[in-house]
Amino acid sequence: MKKYAVLVAGGNGTRMNSVIPKQFLLLQDKPVLFYTIASFLEAFADIKIILVLPKDYLETGQEIVQKYFPNHSNIFIASGGETRFHSVQNGLKLVADTSMVFIHDAVRCLVTPNLIKSSYEEALKHGNAIPYVISRDSVRIIDNNKSEIIERNKIALIQTPQVFFSNIILTAFNIEYNPFFTDEASVVEASGVEVKLIPGEHTNIKITNPVDLIVADKLLSERSVR
Repeated sequence: MKKYAVLVAGGNGTRMNSVIPKQFLLLQDKPVLFYTIASFLEAFADIKIILVLPKDYLETGQEIVQKYFPNHSNIFIASGGETRFHSVQNGLKLVADTSMVFIHDAVRCLVTPNLIKSSYEEALKHGNAIPYVISRDSVRIIDNNKSEIIERNKIALIQTPQVFFSNIILTAFNIEYNPFFTDEASVVEASGVEVKLIPGEHTNIKITNPVDLIVADKLLSERSVR
């Protein structure tokens, strides 16, 4: 089956306190975006990759592709939108075939080829696959200055890649935008499709704050010595 990976990096990452969007920051002398692309290509050599980038950084993205992946003609670039929802919409416009579509946070650069492959296999069975991990922290709901404990074993922390048959995800994104859409699973659910949760990886962290780069550097170093 044909495969597309929409790697979403349409924002500017203001929480990183950097003038450069986090997807372009260096991690062991390579851009964060490099590791994400490399993992998908290692998982599936035939996958078509769609990079959704801030409109002011399309040229930067092209330079990364030309420098690190000069022999790959299946990497395309789309411009990000006002929100994540609209960025994904823009990326999906380049999905031209009946296929399996991966939607992934481009700054989850430690995603492993194993998780990418297992997500694909589960999506083949169920139509979609949404990776998650159980919370390791105590969790409370705060309401009107009061809090209530929730059993943490019942809290699923959702990750990407979120994988869907193309007809499911393309149909879902015809829906009108709702600010409560925090990921693709929430959009697909709103279209009436039940989502399938599968085990994710605790190392599949999202680079959001400066400390995340330190953690990612350590994890990459540990992988390289194995």
